[in-house]
Amino acid sequence: MEQIVIDKLHDILSSDRIFTDKADLYAYGFDASIHHATPDIVVKPKSSEEVEEIVKIANEYGVPVVARGAGTALCGQAVPIHGGILLDMTGMNKIKEIRVEDLYCVVEPGVIYAKLNEALAKYGFFFPPTPGSGDVCTIGGMIAVNASGMRAIKYGATRDYVLGLEIVFPYGRVRFGSKTLKNSAGYQVERLIVGSEGTLGIITEATLRISPLPEKRAVALASFNDVVKAGEGVAAIIASGMIPSALEIMDKVCIEAVKKAMGIDLPDAEALLLIEVDGKAGEVRESIEKVAKILEGKASQIEFTDDEERMAELWRGRKGVLPSLSRYGEDMVSVSLADDMSVPISKVPYAIKEFQEIAKKYGIIVGTYGHAGDGNLHTKVLINPKSPDAWQRAEKAVDKIYKAVNRLGGIASGEHGIGITKAPWINGDIETMERIKAAIDPKNIMNPGKMEQWRKSIIAYLRYR
Repeated sequence: MEQIVIDKLHDILSSDRIFTDKADLYAYGFDASIHHATPDIVVKPKSSEEVEEIVKIANEYGVPVVARGAGTALCGQAVPIHGGILLDMTGMNKIKEIRVEDLYCVVEPGVIYAKLNEALAKYGFFFPPTPGSGDVCTIGGMIAVNASGMRAIKYGATRDYVLGLEIVFPYGRVRFGSKTLKNSAGYQVERLIVGSEGTLGIITEATLRISPLPEKRAVALASFNDVVKAGEGVAAIIASGMIPSALEIMDKVCIEAVKKAMGIDLPDAEALLLIEVDGKAGEVRESIEKVAKILEGKASQIEFTDDEERMAELWRGRKGVLPSLSRYGEDMVSVSLADDMSVPISKVPYAIKEFQEIAKKYGIIVGTYGHAGDGNLHTKVLINPKSPDAWQRAEKAVDKIYKAVNRLGGIASGEHGIGITKAPWINGDIETMERIKAAIDPKNIMNPGKMEQWRKSIIAYLRYR
C-alpha cells in the first residue's frame, strides 16, 4: 500500500484506531470460515463521516476495502484476500433510537444482536431473526449476509426487517428506505444491499422493524429411528397449517457430538426434531398437543416442556452443534464446507440421505442439522485438516452435495451467504450481478474477488497449515 494512503488515513483517525502491527494484521485476517488473508492496514471508524472519508481515499487510490463486524462469517466474507484496508466496524455501536409506538429502531452497524434485544426487551419487543451467533454477531454483519436462524420459519430473515439504510458507496454516502412500515416509492436499494456482503457499499446505519415479544414458549423434543421419518414429520407439521416458531433437526452424528462434548441429556436416535411454539399461554398448549398428534406413529419418543431451564438446555445443545462436532473424532475438526444449503421443505429427508451417501462414498464424516422447518440445512464436514488428501476428498464431496441440492430444487445458501466457500455454486444470473457491481463500484474496491467474482477452488487461502 502506498505511504500516501496511510498518511491520509492518519489525517482522519487517531493513531489508537489504526493498526499496522504484524500480529494485529494477522489476527484481523480471520473470520469464522476456513480462510485467512492478511490486510495491509486495519482502521476502526466511529462515525459515518469517517467511513465516507476512508472509502473516498480508497477509491481515489484503488485500494481494496473490506468491512468486518464480529468476524462470525462462515464463508470468508470478511477475509481480505487482496489485502488493502480492513474496516473494523465494532466501534460504531450506538442504539440511536427505539420507537415501539412506530415499530422500529435505528442502530449503528456495530451493535451486537443480543445487546439490541436486551434493550428492546425492556419495552416488550425484540428483533426476531435469531442467528446462532447472536450473542456476538453485529447488526451490520447480519444485514450484509441476510442472516436469519432458527425462528425464520415464523418470523423471517433480516431482509424482512430492514426498513432503511445509510450506505457508503465508493462515490459517497446515501440513504435509502424510510421509517415507515410500507414503502412503494421507487427502487428499494436498501433491500439490494441486504445480502451483498460488502461488495457494493458499507452499511453505516440501519432502521429496523421490531416485533412484540411472545407471551409464552414451549418445546417438543421428538426422537426418530429413521431420518426419513423425521423429515416426514417436518412436512406433516407444515402441511397441517401450523407454523411453529422453530423447527430444528439434528442427525445422529450431531446428537452424539453434543452428548460427548457438552454432556447434555439427549436421547439416542437417528434424528431429533426440536419444535418450539410461541404465543399466548392457551395457544401454546393447544399447539403442543397438535404437534403430539401429528407426530404420532412417526416419532419413537416425544418430550414436552415449558420449563425455562430445560428449554435453555435443549437450545444450548442445538446451538452447540458446530463446536461440538470438532470433538466427535480423533484428529478431526469441523470445517465449514457445504454448510448452509436450502431445499424445499418436503425434500429435507432426501437431502440428508443423499449427504450421508456422499460422505460414505468419499470417506468423510458429515454432520447435518439446521432449520428443517424452512428447508435450511447445515452440514459440517469432519476431516483431518493436516491431510491434503482429506481436503481433496472433501472438495469433491462438497461439489456432489451442492449438485444434489440443485437437483432437489434448492440453492447454495439460506442464511450464511456466499463469500468464497460457496462461490462456485452461487445461484442467479452472474452477468446481471457483475453489471450491478460495475455500475456502483467501477474500480472494484469493495470487498473484491468474492461471490460472483471468485474463480478458483474453494480450498484456497486456508487458515490451516
